[in-house]
Amino acid sequence: MKTNQDTSLSSVALRARRRITRRIMPYLSLLFMIAYLDRVNVGYAALQMKGDLGFSDDILGFGAGIFFVGYFLLEIPGCILVEKWSARGWIARIMISWGVVAVLMGFMRSRNQFYVLRFLLGIAEAGFFPGIVVYLSHWFRYEDRAKALGMFMAAIPIANIVGSPVSGLLLGTHWLGLAGWRWLFIVEGAPAIVFGVVTIFFLTDRPHQATWLAEDERRWITEELAREQQAKRVAHLYRIREAFRHREVISLTLAYFFIITAVYGFNFWLPTLIKKASGSSNLTVTLVSALPYCFALATILLVGWSSDRTKERRWHTAICMMVAGAGLFLSVVAQNHVALAVSMFCVAAAGMYGYLPGFWSLPTSFLSGTAAAASIGLINSVGNLGGFAGPYIVGYLSRRTNSFIGGVLYLSLSAFLAAGLVLSLRAARSKQGLAAVTT
Repeated sequence: MKTNQDTSLSSVALRARRRITRRIMPYLSLLFMIAYLDRVNVGYAALQMKGDLGFSDDILGFGAGIFFVGYFLLEIPGCILVEKWSARGWIARIMISWGVVAVLMGFMRSRNQFYVLRFLLGIAEAGFFPGIVVYLSHWFRYEDRAKALGMFMAAIPIANIVGSPVSGLLLGTHWLGLAGWRWLFIVEGAPAIVFGVVTIFFLTDRPHQATWLAEDERRWITEELAREQQAKRVAHLYRIREAFRHREVISLTLAYFFIITAVYGFNFWLPTLIKKASGSSNLTVTLVSALPYCFALATILLVGWSSDRTKERRWHTAICMMVAGAGLFLSVVAQNHVALAVSMFCVAAAGMYGYLPGFWSLPTSFLSGTAAAASIGLINSVGNLGGFAGPYIVGYLSRRTNSFIGGVLYLSLSAFLAAGLVLSLRAARSKQGLAAVTT
């Protein structure tokens, strides 16, 4: 039987969770949409840029992938700065610097400039995504985190749904003597600078600083998160060095490398694959390219809700990765039938994004504080090197074989390997961590 005190606490919890969600999630999702579009719009620009600059497939693949080499270098320090210093300060710095580099992409003239700017873009953006994952752990309890991550990561398919047709329209412009692909980089890069400045004034680092929460709401979320941190410390206090040697951290890092190989290989080459299969105009290609991400958006929200409802992470993650691998494999089988191949791309995209909420809830199920922040940075930085491997290897195989079949099969295999690594995680340890958190 509920007492008046229980009812009061329940009311405060509900108000606090709703207010935090409404205040933080739409803004973070908007920032991630801008970030992700600036990261992957090179795949749309390639439809024109390849001919204008005389780039081959392997040059495009290498340039797309070298972003992640720069990205790798600052990931872990960035996550620790979010944990120890200021999330809003670091996120604002990231956005302003990557916005400047993204705009400069519109003025490049050579292969070397392409490589340098993509590398610098990776350095500029390093720490943004894992920093947000750490930031969300400052505001959402473990049992609410997969839903929050799902809402945040829904920005990825939304960025592609919105960005595909916008990119197609920009490709058709020729303002001030500049080709459409140049305006694509300029127009889509500028918002990062604007919102980088807004971030300094809009975001709040920690709940106890949130004047937009009522006093009882601030007290409730602060106490809840402190209790969660203490429970994990009692279960096992990991130092950063120990966390890096943790079996689950290593497995998650390798799994992320393989799934990111598939994701970015798919993202970058999807417009080209559709263009080659259909022979359609650039605008039609970009519109069709948006379809798989519509399925991805629905899946990422559904899986995030299901993962929190069942308190299960591994199978939600691994099954989505297997779906991605199956969709990519079947797209090769259906390559001579454009509509069927696009349908299989939709299946692949659903799996490629559906895994995200469950996957990123796993590290914070057994790690906390600086160790969790550093480990998330490690998983994301090393794993994102798959973003170099995927586009480059597909481009290399395409040039050597004059076909994308080998490259797509490689992406499919990568997704299945990622699923196997996630299933190799010790379920008992995950349950132990969860029990510590929810006790």
